[in-house]
Amino acid sequence: KYNFSIYIPLTNILRIGEKEEREMRVNFLCRAALVLSALSLGHAEDDKYVTCGSAVKLTHLGASSSTKQYYLNSDTHNFSSGSGHQIVTVVPSKTKHSSLWNIREGHDQTPCTAGQKLTCGSRIRLTHISTGRNLHTHGIRSPLSRQQEVSGFGEEGKGDGGDDWIITCEGRDTYWTRNRPFKLQHKDTRTYLSSNAQYQYNQRNCGGNCPIMNHLEVAAKATPDLETRWKVELGVHLSH
Repeated sequence: KYNFSIYIPLTNILRIGEKEEREMRVNFLCRAALVLSALSLGHAEDDKYVTCGSAVKLTHLGASSSTKQYYLNSDTHNFSSGSGHQIVTVVPSKTKHSSLWNIREGHDQTPCTAGQKLTCGSRIRLTHISTGRNLHTHGIRSPLSRQQEVSGFGEEGKGDGGDDWIITCEGRDTYWTRNRPFKLQHKDTRTYLSSNAQYQYNQRNCGGNCPIMNHLEVAAKATPDLETRWKVELGVHLSH
């Protein structure tokens, strides 16, 4: 294993601004994350936390196994029913740049400091690096499990309070910690981010030209269980 650190000019990559600036940030983070994904990395003690401004991949523990890992993912395809928002799924590929999410402060909160450790119970947004949409949920039913739809919402990272999630740690952790199970509870609806291998998009429920064939549905469910457990491991992790 390796101890590995990346030092990044934070003022260049974290500010949501002009389209060209965001594209430059996306390209940099995608290349860096693909390099990290190809390595088995050990972390120094000081670099074990999940921090503000990091671009991370969320691994779904319920659907994953020792041979296949599923990651929270999105792209430019929208739901054909329900909200019509951008589709969010989980996929079994850790090299997809479409699985990178930027960790930010909650809607209308004071911006958090890049590299700042996040305490359990903090309110955050996850902004999709490639498209600028925020991880979002609302009262509309999801297409397969008929729970609560999860989607990508907003423009260039700007959305509303429906984009806010609360970090729910397991055990006695004080800070959100890498490689440790956690849950994300939606602030407004009190539901939990979830997925289940039983609800997979296929030709029967999505059509022959389905752009998300074999992806698993992501939904928000009322009660926490094994389907609502995630971890953060891969990504571009910022530290002071």
